[in-house]
Amino acid sequence: MDVIEPRGGIWRLAHGRSIALGETATIMGILNATPDSFSDGGRYASVEAAVAESLKMAAEGATIVDIGGESTRPGATPVDADEEQRRIMPVIEELSRRSDCIISVDTYRSETARLAIAAGAHIVNDIWGAQKDPAIAKVAAETGAGLCLMHNGREREKLPDVVEDQFLFLRRSLEIARDAGVASEAIVLDPGFGFAKDGPENLILLARLSELKALGHPLLVGTSRKRFVRGAIGREDPEPDIASAATSVLMRERGADIIRVHNVPANRDALAIADAMRRALKGERW
Repeated sequence: MDVIEPRGGIWRLAHGRSIALGETATIMGILNATPDSFSDGGRYASVEAAVAESLKMAAEGATIVDIGGESTRPGATPVDADEEQRRIMPVIEELSRRSDCIISVDTYRSETARLAIAAGAHIVNDIWGAQKDPAIAKVAAETGAGLCLMHNGREREKLPDVVEDQFLFLRRSLEIARDAGVASEAIVLDPGFGFAKDGPENLILLARLSELKALGHPLLVGTSRKRFVRGAIGREDPEPDIASAATSVLMRERGADIIRVHNVPANRDALAIADAMRRALKGERW
């Protein structure tokens, strides 16, 4: 049986932090400090609720908590930088004060990224791969923050082959990051499941995920509760966490290093089995 090894290595982050990748899957918990996210909109709109949920996810096994203040679901109403910052900055500040967990800010705005890192965030997670606001790469370079560059198929003409389009877009993102001075060991890549990709395209991308290792960086992936997962199981389950955990295992088997999820315990346990199997195949003890 072929199981693709994750790239592994050390992911360098802001404030002198780092994450060792490879041996076990790294879990990133999703915290939407928004009223309109597709899965849990409004549930964590208050600072108290958002911080409590972040601490819970960290206790359950999330190494990273990813905090976002603007919904990225199709058709969501955009917010300006002031509103985004109003939603997330108090959460980042309070979580940084109360916990040593790794904090990621889910933003494509350089101004928000800079403020978030100053408030204690360690990672910038950009759904536009530094192509909407290229100055965000300079912020990552100047602060030493980890930078996740995500593929996005929105607002442009895509190539017919879903993996070829990944290489086209992500190579441009990497060029922007490197020109800005972002260290190679600070960069991870995200294939952007669900962002202007239909159901078959998402499933093909999942099956061919290991091909993206040729880009030379660890992979951060997120399929949790996405529409194509619901479509694949054939029903509109509002929180398809069992099916999402199955996709997490498939992505781990194809070389993913970091898994972004809503339900930490379900994915933690599913990924533990995937990692145990990988070690057993290599002749290692559990």
